[in-house]
Amino acid sequence: MFLLRRSADRVTVDEAHRRTHGPDAVAVLLDVREQVEWRAGHAPGAVHAPLSRLTAGAALPGAARARPLVVICRSGHRSRQAAALLAARGADAVDVTGGMRAWAAAGHPVVDERGNNGSTA
Repeated sequence: MFLLRRSADRVTVDEAHRRTHGPDAVAVLLDVREQVEWRAGHAPGAVHAPLSRLTAGAALPGAARARPLVVICRSGHRSRQAAALLAARGADAVDVTGGMRAWAAAGHPVVDERGNNGSTA
């Protein structure tokens, strides 16, 4: 008998925004891109935890512990990996289809490390 591991669920950028911002916010937006990408632009209020650190065994930042996670990267590939990794560790994690590119294209805000308008490097 084979045990099939269910992959993490995926959500749209609009659903990700609803879950992580405003009055219906119940989750943390976890950005798993690398530092240079994060500095160039990220969603306001997101928590940064690069996939490279998570795969090396790093713990989640305090603000993301014991909370539902909506995981995002640039295009959706790394976030899918990270969400599966985090789910295997027991986290409630979903990933964002299309990543920060889709986030910005949908008109959701992107800020740089100084809080100014950012880009999705």
